[in-house]
Amino acid sequence: MDWNLPVIGHREVGPVEEARFDEVLASIEDDVVFVHAGLGDLKQAFGGDVYALLLGKLREHFGSVLAPGFTPSFRTSGIYHKQFSRPEVGAFSRQFLPDAEYRTDDPIHSILVDGPYRFPDCDHADTFSETGCWAKLADENVTYLNVGTPWLICTHHHYVEHAIEVPYLEHREYDGVRYRDEQNYERITQRNYEYAWPVKRSARKIERYLQSRGVLRKYDLEGLQVSIVGAGDLQSALEPKVRADPYYLVD
Repeated sequence: MDWNLPVIGHREVGPVEEARFDEVLASIEDDVVFVHAGLGDLKQAFGGDVYALLLGKLREHFGSVLAPGFTPSFRTSGIYHKQFSRPEVGAFSRQFLPDAEYRTDDPIHSILVDGPYRFPDCDHADTFSETGCWAKLADENVTYLNVGTPWLICTHHHYVEHAIEVPYLEHREYDGVRYRDEQNYERITQRNYEYAWPVKRSARKIERYLQSRGVLRKYDLEGLQVSIVGAGDLQSALEPKVRADPYYLVD
């Protein structure tokens, strides 16, 4: 994991009427969503094959669905295969991999895409740079959608940390090999980061602040938590706080 988060107890969820969930999804005006999903809570809410249910609803409501394809083990293994490196963070992402039509070149923080959304002019070799993929998400204010997660999970926190150059962040370069298929590969150097010391994300505090600013919407569907926030909106809200207090995002 990229950071430590608070541990919470088991939550009772559901059952949830699909129509209520559809209403929440329909309230999102964006045609592109970046999804973090907790399949355990979704299972309690809807039962059955919740991955297929969720992907079906996402495809119904949005033109492109993005999800994390993160493989942090590249930092030590030096091997990344765009087709076969399984996402290491989240069961939803692991199941989403075969359904994704496109995957970015970043061997640590790759983004999986189902739909036409692409990152053609972005710097894939410098993850959180001003010309990287995450900058594009902010510039276009792409919607982060959390479903069944106990708090807001959003990689854009890292982008804010890089923009402000927080003191607990160190830039690192990682050498390795990127395979595009079974035969074609290239040697690469990826610019990413590591934390100078263990940190713990102040998830609840961040959520409360984003809600107070009106940029984060949260829904509680019989215990199923749904969070919605634009990447650019989140960045605009958090940057002044982090400039004033470089440790604001962490405890």
